[in-house]
Amino acid sequence: MKNITKSIIALFAVVALSCSVEDVQDRPVIEGVDAPILTAPISGAAYVLLPENAAAQAERFTWKSANYGGDIQVTYAVEIDSKGNDFQTPQIAGSVISENQVSVTVEQLNNAALLLQATPFAAAEFEVRVKSTAGTMADMYSNVIGIVVTPYTTENPRLWVPGGYANASGYPNDWDPATSPTLSASGYGKVDFEGYVNFNDADAEYKFTSFPEWKGEYAAGATAGTIATSGDNLKIPAAGYYKINVDTEKLTYTVVATTWGIIGDGTPGSWDNSTAMSYDKNTKVWTVTADLTQKEMKFRANNGWDINLGDSGADGTMEYGGDNIKVPSAGNYTITLDLSSPRNYKYNLTKN
Repeated sequence: MKNITKSIIALFAVVALSCSVEDVQDRPVIEGVDAPILTAPISGAAYVLLPENAAAQAERFTWKSANYGGDIQVTYAVEIDSKGNDFQTPQIAGSVISENQVSVTVEQLNNAALLLQATPFAAAEFEVRVKSTAGTMADMYSNVIGIVVTPYTTENPRLWVPGGYANASGYPNDWDPATSPTLSASGYGKVDFEGYVNFNDADAEYKFTSFPEWKGEYAAGATAGTIATSGDNLKIPAAGYYKINVDTEKLTYTVVATTWGIIGDGTPGSWDNSTAMSYDKNTKVWTVTADLTQKEMKFRANNGWDINLGDSGADGTMEYGGDNIKVPSAGNYTITLDLSSPRNYKYNLTKN
């Protein structure tokens, strides 16, 4: 019996020795050997992206697989970054596991470009590469290919209003489109722009731009009330808070000076006279403190009915000619009107 036990122990020892030495020596070493090689698209490929094609394929990115010296699961990600940024802030356009291609939709590529601060409807240069990831090993990266992408946005188009008036009027910087107040079109693809801008000085000069930079400029046209793609600066006739409308198809514009007030049977002036509000260029809102009764009110400009704002649906967002606003209860209120976000006008009634 002792001899049998010794034989079994010896057999296990041989098996253990075989597994711990010979099998380990025969196992493949898993480590990064060769990085993936990006094979498509070709360098300089250009993509003009359109919202109606959002679900369509923009590009099928392909690459030669990475070599890790053995069979292992590898995750591949197509990275995109602005040209010259050295992939310091890459965005992922698409990813797959253990495959050597990925289809990237128009929407995916567009989102990546916008996250990289690309200007909608303007061509921009980017760089793409493939990153391979396997377990805890260091990532490997493919060659880099340059592409050109023109992204889109389905937000309402905007016009920027840079000028020498800005800093004195409560805006950050003179002649800086990116920090200037904006006008907004009524919808995607529309050309009817509107917004309110404060001008602190008479004869203040300004222009319109289609981007938050000096591109797509509009200057004074040949006749009053018209604009052109080149020309002298526009001038505001007098200091004031102006409602501006621009049509970039007809190349026309209007500026109307406004002072705002509250009107209604819930206000001190009833429906006969507006109670004047005052504008603060730092907060960019109109304000008045007044005693209100539990009736109704609206906002109107220039103590007349040509420009008036109400609240249809009582949702806090205003519409021209909208419904009267119901005062919740009698009392002393601070009333504010915020026209600083074009076509997204808001108000607030705070009981004191």
